[in-house]
Amino acid sequence: MILPVEKELRAVLARFAHARIEHDVRPTGRTSRDLEDATYTLCVMTGTRTTEQALLAADTLLRQLSADREGPTRKDATLAA
Repeated sequence: MILPVEKELRAVLARFAHARIEHDVRPTGRTSRDLEDATYTLCVMTGTRTTEQALLAADTLLRQLSADREGPTRKDATLAA
């Protein structure tokens, strides 16, 4: 699986959250399509098949990307003797 760029993953998560809220508040055919499209995109981006799996995978990916960006912590770094 190709890992998504953090910025793009966050944008898709925001789009999903917005679509979910809009559909919950005022369900229409349009909000239903928007939610379906955002869910599909999130699933494709995370390589999953369900919303629940996609959200869990997105959280895991964001933690990994954050850890990679921060690099080793001081206690993990080793000094040459």
